[in-house]
Amino acid sequence: MIAGGLGILTLALAILIWVKDSRRWLRWFGVIAVAGVAVQAVLGGEVVRQLLHYWLPVIHACFAQIVFAAVLSIAVFTSQWWISDRAKMEDRGSISIHTVTLVNASVIFCQVFLGAGFRHKEIPIWPHLIGALAVLASVIWTAVILRKRFGESRELSRGRILLHSVFGTQFILGGAAYWSRLTTADSPQPMPVMVTLTVLHTVVGALLLGLSVYIVLLCYRLVPANREVAAPAPRQVAV
Repeated sequence: MIAGGLGILTLALAILIWVKDSRRWLRWFGVIAVAGVAVQAVLGGEVVRQLLHYWLPVIHACFAQIVFAAVLSIAVFTSQWWISDRAKMEDRGSISIHTVTLVNASVIFCQVFLGAGFRHKEIPIWPHLIGALAVLASVIWTAVILRKRFGESRELSRGRILLHSVFGTQFILGGAAYWSRLTTADSPQPMPVMVTLTVLHTVVGALLLGLSVYIVLLCYRLVPANREVAAPAPRQVAV
């Protein structure tokens, strides 16, 4: 029922964008989001039909994160903040902030894949643990660069703080979820504590990925790409 409701809402969103928004690329992006929900529904059906075999649950879980990121991006693109005029900031770093944030989002998505693989017993725990350390390094690297280069930006500062907070919560939930698996291994399954902690860990992981995509969009909106020079603020000249 929830999946059906998501499909109806995404279809309604795409129709509204096509009718009310003049940006051609955004119209087609809405259509792609609807197609993504349809593909996700097919994958979900195959997961049930194939009885969780052939890596289908992992693919289903990861594709769900992609659809979530796409719908989140549409929410940002259609916001008043995105379409209003914004002052541009200059990026003075050797590695562009766009590259930094894209790498961060990619590392987090890889960790989502590893987490789904371990959760569905396709891979052992150690790749997921290494991925957690990689995400820790990526998040710290991204946050430090955002603070050094764009500490005066309210939007990027808020995104940086949220990135730290959500990742910290996710790290704690990951340890708790693994602890629940170890302590309930010999108990009748499924145990409520294990299910609850695992679901919370998965949900916060999706929020962390969505937040990383949101920061990518913020950087592309506020910082000129391709090393363009930011236009100076207009000044009033007295004659």
